[in-house]
Amino acid sequence: MLTNISHVLRACAQRNGAAAVVSARTYADFTTEASFEIKKCDIHKLDEAPATQVVMTRDEGLQYYRIMQTIRRMELKADQLYKQKIIRGFCHLYDGQEACAVGIEAGINLTDHLITAYRAHGYTYTRGGTVKEIMSELTGRRGGIAKGKGGSMHMYTKNFYGGNGIVGAQVPLGAGVALACKYQGKNELSVSLYGDGAANQGQIFETYNMAALWKLPAIFICENNRYGMGTPVERSAASTDYYKRGDYIPGLRVDGMDVLCVREATKFAADHCRAGKGPILMELQTYRYHGHSMSDPGVSYRTREEIQEVRGKSDPISLLKDRILSNNMASVEELKEIDVSVRKEIEDAAQFATTDPEPPLEELCNHIFKNDPPMEVRSTNPWIKLKSVS
Repeated sequence: MLTNISHVLRACAQRNGAAAVVSARTYADFTTEASFEIKKCDIHKLDEAPATQVVMTRDEGLQYYRIMQTIRRMELKADQLYKQKIIRGFCHLYDGQEACAVGIEAGINLTDHLITAYRAHGYTYTRGGTVKEIMSELTGRRGGIAKGKGGSMHMYTKNFYGGNGIVGAQVPLGAGVALACKYQGKNELSVSLYGDGAANQGQIFETYNMAALWKLPAIFICENNRYGMGTPVERSAASTDYYKRGDYIPGLRVDGMDVLCVREATKFAADHCRAGKGPILMELQTYRYHGHSMSDPGVSYRTREEIQEVRGKSDPISLLKDRILSNNMASVEELKEIDVSVRKEIEDAAQFATTDPEPPLEELCNHIFKNDPPMEVRSTNPWIKLKSVS
């Protein structure tokens, strides 16, 4: 859904004050759209599967490329700032999994709802947050998307409910959002994301049960990046067919390194929900390049050679770039221009995130509730009270 994800690109252009540059060639020189054969999804309790012959326009391809590059560069900058001790605390990076966030967003609407776990920076961006807001939140500054009080794991924006630190707990919350969608009758749906490690949580199976009973418009998505913290999936799960875990809920297993596979599967799942058929489960087979968090070097339970092999054969950005170039949808120079623009945006955001003031103490208790009138809140000790402002 081009109109959904293009909001991110329009914001990029406004922030950068620049339009796309197409070297010496004109738009007429390029293919405006092309067909692609993508990997077939494995299906569970479904009579049909998402399409394998799909179309991508030039505009879509360039949009997906820019957004995935932005997420990749943003995460690499976060790695750098963390090692400089400018970002502190928990920090879980998303590089390697960009096709999941971008493909999901391309398959739903901005009026739909999304909730995820603590690996949340990419989704904060695709849901409408800016790089500056995300980087500032990571550094705990006043201009952060949660005003510097949420940090890496707790970011929010319209129709995006975090960034949640408790493993698996976002899934029942997402089902609650799906119940609200059904109750309000707006033909909206809820996407709940969790990892392969969280997939063994009992509360997720309880949620499946309620969602199926009530035929909630809920898409449950397991981002299977093969390692729950430092444990391979084969050591933590008796069944690694996560798309079948819903049992009576239909499921799809998708190549999560291919943005077009994720997009088509998400569209299929969204149509399923909007048709009143109830919940559906997706497993995205993906990979994270960093360790579980910044405190995990990520090479004690897997080899550097394994990481490099995935980078070489399955990198989502490289795959999309090859498709664009091999089908004459853009020039090398145009993609380089995007890369330069993205790097500048990241550097400008990092500069802001390291100079913006921290939130003052008097804001500590603000925004506890969205619309309630001011109230007194006991603060760091029983003798200090602050006035909370919504």
